[in-house]
Amino acid sequence: MTEWHEYPSLLLQLNALSKTRDDLREHNLYESYGMRPSDDLGQPTDEVRRARQADGTWNDLQDPHMGAKGTGFGRNVPLSMTVTDVKRLLKPDPRVISRKLMARDDFKPAGIINALAAAWLQFENHNWFFHGDGVADKTIDIPLSADDQFPENPMKIRCTIPLRGEIADGCPAPVFANAETHWWDGSQVYGSGKERQSEIRTFVDGKVKVDENGRLPESDIKGIDLTGMKENYWVGTGLLHTMFAREHNAVCDALKKAYPSFDDQRLFEIGVLVVSALIAKIHTVEWTPCVLRHPALQIGMSANWYGALGETFQDKFGRISDNEAISGIIGSPTDHHAAPFSLTEEFVSVYRMHPLIPDDWNFFSLESGEHLVKADFTNLQGAHTRDFMDKIQMGDMWYSFGLASAGAVCLHNYPNALRNLTRVDGQVTDLATLDIVRDRERGVPRYNDFREALRMPRRKTIDDITPNKQWAREINEVYNGDVDAVDLQIGMQAEQPPKGFGFSDTAFRIFILMASRRLKSDRFFTNDFKPETYTQVGFDWVNDNTMKDVMLRHYPELEPVIGDVERVFAPWPKLGAPVPGKKNPVVQLADSVRAYLPWG
Repeated sequence: MTEWHEYPSLLLQLNALSKTRDDLREHNLYESYGMRPSDDLGQPTDEVRRARQADGTWNDLQDPHMGAKGTGFGRNVPLSMTVTDVKRLLKPDPRVISRKLMARDDFKPAGIINALAAAWLQFENHNWFFHGDGVADKTIDIPLSADDQFPENPMKIRCTIPLRGEIADGCPAPVFANAETHWWDGSQVYGSGKERQSEIRTFVDGKVKVDENGRLPESDIKGIDLTGMKENYWVGTGLLHTMFAREHNAVCDALKKAYPSFDDQRLFEIGVLVVSALIAKIHTVEWTPCVLRHPALQIGMSANWYGALGETFQDKFGRISDNEAISGIIGSPTDHHAAPFSLTEEFVSVYRMHPLIPDDWNFFSLESGEHLVKADFTNLQGAHTRDFMDKIQMGDMWYSFGLASAGAVCLHNYPNALRNLTRVDGQVTDLATLDIVRDRERGVPRYNDFREALRMPRRKTIDDITPNKQWAREINEVYNGDVDAVDLQIGMQAEQPPKGFGFSDTAFRIFILMASRRLKSDRFFTNDFKPETYTQVGFDWVNDNTMKDVMLRHYPELEPVIGDVERVFAPWPKLGAPVPGKKNPVVQLADSVRAYLPWG
């Protein structure tokens, strides 16, 4: 079977990708029973027609519960393939997998993307999904070996609490609820639900709370900013949450000037629309092409937003067709394809890219180029986040994130700080072990079954998974040679990605399906992406701005370093000490970090 990236020409690759996406839309969207409430929300009001709702209701006016907070995750594989094998829940031992296959020995740089790109992904994950905290008295207990230094034995992982049904051996997995909205709606900035939104709003001119120093206020949890979410917070997400709160307020200022009659609520509503769309645009046409540097993906992701005719044509002539291939998904008719919209358990799984995060961090002065401090990730997260951010200038933090390489998504590169992580609620967790258990617990198929569900060829042996012979030997040892037992996370991190890719082709199949679906199902990106909904000022703001524009608007001191940078999610140039009367000299070119290539 010829894979899309193996075709000899770019045209054939694009054609294969298009057919693959259409096939996935038809065959890999499933809805479980009881994912949404059945209560009648009545008739849509003017407010729900014009604006995103805090809880995600009313995006689809015919099915107002679709994609709302608290509704269930869907599936990208047939429900019959989500059967939980309770007897194999801890086989092979997930902690052994963490120690022998995932633990970082040496940092392996991705090369093509910087640490800002790693922070961006978690920032987006905060928008998309959260299964909840579980409860302390319902746990999966993992006995540890005598030589294991983890601080508690057995390791206790809180069970995921089903929305409906129970985990039962030999039965399809129950439905699990998303504690966030399913929509691409900026809920990491604004919160999911009116209660959280009320906490972050000023209720003056549509704005959110930002202090006089341009920082977010502190929440009721030590070290965590007051923003749309409370979980897994660290300096990287802190930078992005702060900047987009400031961006929201800048949008509101522009709207207030243009439309002085608008009240606080109307300004807030449009600000949410604009910032949400801008974040989605940045992810689609800037972050993704940086992470997936294949010519077909550069064209494909741009076409998702602008259509095959490109950005320049659309800026000049606008949409000329309802066809998404010609004029892009944005502004095209809404389509849910084979199932009502929701994010999926498989989508959550493929976005578990924790190897992107380095353990060791170096911070540099933007002005002088000098090294300021070295810190490990433990000191940048959770309760330590605000204290660390108070010690270093914002410009210096942005600059340091731009210089640093993200980690390669591969075996033996899982951050050790995340394998012994103390959460803000005091739980001590090995996230690598957790990643394995969660897939098994939630009925996500193991690697070979997962590939079969996506109509990819099964691997006949473990040696077929990866060309890295050492890794193959190690996987064979842990899984006792059983290729069908290999977990999804291990297979994805072991396989060789297509040239220029930052993650595996197996993960990419879910990506090409769900990346377009998150846009195509959302009426605020499709039918209602127009000046009548966004206002002309808001509509132009989305169309005219990039990630670099946002960064320079709020942190103009970054101009010397990113003014000429094409890809802000790729490693930035390193600056030396300035000479009087001259700019800082570039001592290391942008985008020059060498990648780790375990596949040769």
